[in-house]
Amino acid sequence: MGKLFKNLTKKDVSCILISLGLIIFQVWLELKMPDYMSSITRLVQTEGSLMKDILLQGGYMLACALGSLLSAIVVGYFASNVASHFATVVRSKIFHKIQSFGTEEMKKFSTSSLITRTTNDVTQVDMMIGMGLQMMVKAPIMAVWAILKILNKGFEWSILTAVCVAVLLFTVTTLMIIVLPRFEKVQKLIDKVNGVTRENLSGIRVIRAFNAEQFQGERFEKVNADLTKQQLFNQRCFATMNPIMNLVMYGLTLGIYVIGSFLIQAAGMVDKITLFSNMVVFSQYGMQVIMSFLMLAMIFMMWPRAQISAKRINEILDEQVTIQDGKATLSTKEVGTIEFKNVNFKYPDADEYLLKDISFKVNRGETIAFIGSTGAGKSSLINLVPRFYDATDGEVLVDGVNVKDYKQEELHNRIGYVPQRAILFTGTISSNVAYGENGKKNITKEKIKEAIRVAQGTDFVEKMDGSYEAHIARGGTNVSGGQKQRLSIARAIARDPEIYIFDDSFSALDYKTDATLRKELKRYTKDATSMIVAQRIGTIMHADKIIVLDKGKCVGMGTHKELLKNCDVYKEIALSQLSEEELKDA
Repeated sequence: MGKLFKNLTKKDVSCILISLGLIIFQVWLELKMPDYMSSITRLVQTEGSLMKDILLQGGYMLACALGSLLSAIVVGYFASNVASHFATVVRSKIFHKIQSFGTEEMKKFSTSSLITRTTNDVTQVDMMIGMGLQMMVKAPIMAVWAILKILNKGFEWSILTAVCVAVLLFTVTTLMIIVLPRFEKVQKLIDKVNGVTRENLSGIRVIRAFNAEQFQGERFEKVNADLTKQQLFNQRCFATMNPIMNLVMYGLTLGIYVIGSFLIQAAGMVDKITLFSNMVVFSQYGMQVIMSFLMLAMIFMMWPRAQISAKRINEILDEQVTIQDGKATLSTKEVGTIEFKNVNFKYPDADEYLLKDISFKVNRGETIAFIGSTGAGKSSLINLVPRFYDATDGEVLVDGVNVKDYKQEELHNRIGYVPQRAILFTGTISSNVAYGENGKKNITKEKIKEAIRVAQGTDFVEKMDGSYEAHIARGGTNVSGGQKQRLSIARAIARDPEIYIFDDSFSALDYKTDATLRKELKRYTKDATSMIVAQRIGTIMHADKIIVLDKGKCVGMGTHKELLKNCDVYKEIALSQLSEEELKDA
């Protein structure tokens, strides 16, 4: 947890120091009250004492109580401020760290786990700081100070207090040893509950279509029952602390009075008043010691979980990102060129290469397409250009420069990327099309309309309520798959990039819309380079260069007509989709 405290600002440290001073003042006031109580006891038992003297001592006690209350309020305010600001800073750092993660890191931490770490884990540490600043500091100061004040009040009472403290320490230590390892399990089980819940919500249509509600319900019940079982065990362990604390607290009070009664009975008349006064004071200080340990016990109940949460947060913040920025921005002589030089690629922890010895070059204004069977490595190949992964061997060059030498911001601003699965964000059609920084270019309404027109989306957009400012639900659930894909294509067009990457981005379109869109797109992007992954021969047959992939290897490269003559794999794919007459007419 110590690493996380580095996120405290100078203002937070100042608040902590002020709180520390106020806590010491508060403890002094609370420990001063038994002294006034002792004075009142002596005054009551001494003949000739004046009422005003007794009231004066009572007034001092009241002033101490009021001062302690005000100090506690100020400390509580500062503690809440520090904890809230700390949580804000840590959540922000976690968010930005996750934003820097590549695909490899995202696979290492599941989405549900990242959500839990950003929310629940930060909350645990936040609560620990808020409560700890008030109790963790106050409790040991009060315990030590109170013990020092009662050491000379009676040897027998001191021994009794020491025994009670030993019992409390043994109880807390035992619980810590038992419960601490299990809190890590709790956080992992919360990850699982989040994961199953996300699957249920995102896959609700499939679940209903296959009548799998009961099956999914049983899955949730299992992980929920595991979490409940573990939490019940932890809480039952902590539940034993309360009766033990009460037993020790009231046992100490009773023991003090029992021992005091024997001491007073055996003492002379003069010493009886002093002993009685000491007994009253000792019982008050003894209660202060026990209350200190009660506060520490509450902290110890929170500490294990906060410690585990801090460890999980640090795992994210300390994660080494594999995709690192280049050293500087670059000015390149070439524009819109892409070149692969002897590229090999395998996924992290994989034994075999997915792509083997891939080499090609495409110039500005050209269109290169990739086709092959499922699992041939088409999407993996084009994902090397925007650096979703880095090539294992060889070089990937954009505008004549290795992509590893670019700052990611500059590289991505050269690319218009359309993913295989169209992604839309909560907002409007305009905000989705103009999404992103886009090289700090301001995308106008006219540009948005033009991009949507090229993507063949004008008809359905203008029919929506609000037209270009129509609402888009989270994930684009209020538009069809084909409409999402066209808006996703429009988002790339609106950037006017040097390079377009279409990762099987036309699959949800009908043949007529596909053909019209590609024709319009070819005219609009004539000065840009296009990389297209597709399953349809009709989508790629007019590309300047087609690369055929089979089991990660390039088995054919050329135009549509050249590949029909020279590449059996391409010809087999083509004949599975079109007749020989259609291929001849193409």
